[in-house]
Amino acid sequence: MNTPSPRGPRRPGRTRSAAVALAAIAAATSTLAACGTDSDSGDSDPSFSERPSPPDTASFSGTAPSVNESAIESARAAASAAASSASAAASSFEASVSAEVARANEAAESELKDVDGQGNAMSDVSMTGKPRAETGGLLAVVVSITNKTDTQASYAVQVDFLDSSGKTVETRFVGAEDLDPGERAQPLAISRKPAEPALTPKLVKAQRY
Repeated sequence: MNTPSPRGPRRPGRTRSAAVALAAIAAATSTLAACGTDSDSGDSDPSFSERPSPPDTASFSGTAPSVNESAIESARAAASAAASSASAAASSFEASVSAEVARANEAAESELKDVDGQGNAMSDVSMTGKPRAETGGLLAVVVSITNKTDTQASYAVQVDFLDSSGKTVETRFVGAEDLDPGERAQPLAISRKPAEPALTPKLVKAQRY
């Protein structure tokens, strides 16, 4: 018969040590949790910065124009200013010319009303273009009239301005009065139509009287 070997009495020291260890772990866990809470509510880590808040658009008035809209408006303003300047220059140029030759041009128009065909002085007349830079942007031609006879004479000339299809869209009359033999006059035939579409001047009639 085997006799069980007696167990020694339980040592209270081991149980007490385990309890102390568990208490230490619990205390450390509580400390870490408290530190995490304090860091959230206290000063933040200096290596991080707060995200900037967006501006308060409620205080803005109107709508800011886009880049394209601003560019378009600027271009329109520039074009309008250029057109106004060109128109003013053209009006000034035409007025100065008309003041000098208005009576001769009226006389030429009246004279040509009863002329059939091209008239009797086509060989005494020629035309050359005038730069738009000198006319305020207007289409103008220099009508050269030379008295090729041996007596004093006056001249009436008709210039038509044609479109690309050959249709007459404007007619202008110019004249020169009391030219001596061999004398030359160079009145201007000026179109009042816009630069576009482009027109072509044509010498239609020239009458010596």
